[in-house]
Amino acid sequence: MTTFAELGLSEPLLKALRDVGYESPSPIQEQTIPPLLEGRDVIGQAQTGTGKTAAFGLPLLQSVDPSEAEVQALVLTPTRELCIQVTQALRAYAAHKGIDPVAVFGGAPIRTQQAQLRQGGQVVVGTVGRVLDLISRHSLMLHSCRYIVLDEADEMLDLGFLEDVEKILSLAPGSRQTALFSATMPSEIRRLAERHLYNPETIKVKAATLTIDTVEQFYLETKPQGKVDALVRVLEAERPKQAIVFTRTKVRCEQLFRTLRDKGMNVKALHGDMSQGSRDGVMINFKGGRTTILVATDVAARGLDISTVTHIINFDVPTSPDVYVHRIGRTGRVGRSGRAITFVEPRQRRELEAIERHASTRISPWAEGAHVAPAQASEPRKRHRKPHDAAVANGTGYTKLIVSAGRHEGVEAKDLIAAITAGGLDGEAVRNVRILERFALVEVPAGEASRIVQRVTEVQGRPVALEPIRS
Repeated sequence: MTTFAELGLSEPLLKALRDVGYESPSPIQEQTIPPLLEGRDVIGQAQTGTGKTAAFGLPLLQSVDPSEAEVQALVLTPTRELCIQVTQALRAYAAHKGIDPVAVFGGAPIRTQQAQLRQGGQVVVGTVGRVLDLISRHSLMLHSCRYIVLDEADEMLDLGFLEDVEKILSLAPGSRQTALFSATMPSEIRRLAERHLYNPETIKVKAATLTIDTVEQFYLETKPQGKVDALVRVLEAERPKQAIVFTRTKVRCEQLFRTLRDKGMNVKALHGDMSQGSRDGVMINFKGGRTTILVATDVAARGLDISTVTHIINFDVPTSPDVYVHRIGRTGRVGRSGRAITFVEPRQRRELEAIERHASTRISPWAEGAHVAPAQASEPRKRHRKPHDAAVANGTGYTKLIVSAGRHEGVEAKDLIAAITAGGLDGEAVRNVRILERFALVEVPAGEASRIVQRVTEVQGRPVALEPIRS
């Protein structure tokens, strides 16, 4: 068994690792630390829970000179929660090196963070927006930054931050060392790596507990207007010990939570619009087994690792096959079996089939009170499947719209969705909302697109214009 000392880490870091009780490196640490210590760029494909913070954090800290006051290392994170989590970990690892990492994130006084940067800040951990803000105010200078980490890059993509990430990287020295970590590798992330990393070493490690082999997988076909009733029926029939119900949007998450709560279920919500204190309380209750059902968005549930979860319910079909595998990997842990049930609307057949191909798995139809044999799964699907071209012709396809305002103008996803659905459109019909710096992107049913373009002229009082993106 390899030890941390054999990986080439310095004594102050080894002492800190002994203090926190780390005995031997995890696979991602064992494979990532040596090339990073050699000064190489690295792409690490690893899920939360594999130990990636120490994998990039220990070489980062070893490269920092405490006697130099300038910013020498920057870790970019997509969310405030991850920013705080990474900062706390780096602080523990740096305990014997005289380095105090500074966390910078939105939702906290920027003047306090500016003062912290003036007092030190050789290592900065920050959310993308706040880092860019501090750079624009000349409070954060990257001219001496020789080590940059992009943590959970796929989540940065999902949140629409990639444009800002590119800007930050372009402001850093070209001679820097860069590490990119991501649970999944969409094409946009690969292109980012090709542009900004030099001859990187790619390391791919899956969490030992993240597997779908121990998970029974089912789908339930339902029309949009019948999904909530179907969810109640499934929960009553399955009687989960603990279940996570995944939704695509924060708005839908909150709606679903209120509906289930009003039906007397032991349920909590977890999404990005909640305060940090509220989220912490929800997590503590769920981990302690005091909450049975957690309705959550993917972003809010990132890093959630609870071995007692018996059921994963995809109220909304995951945005990609990788997200599906990552979601249902949260059940069937530690030798236990789990059950995953995905709600599928008739127009989402192709998405379900893509998941089956990607994960080399078979998803059977769910039947109340019975396990349906996989051999029965294919027939209903053939009977109801509609060709994509026919769906578009019938007005059930999707059109992508560009919105003339973004984060800079204060537009948020929930406000954009509310403006679009104000005319009676179901919020579930709005998908793939991405808020960028100066504009936003959203997909709406093709049959509704022209009406939405004409009707939506403002979002939360801000004038906007919507326009279809032509193929």
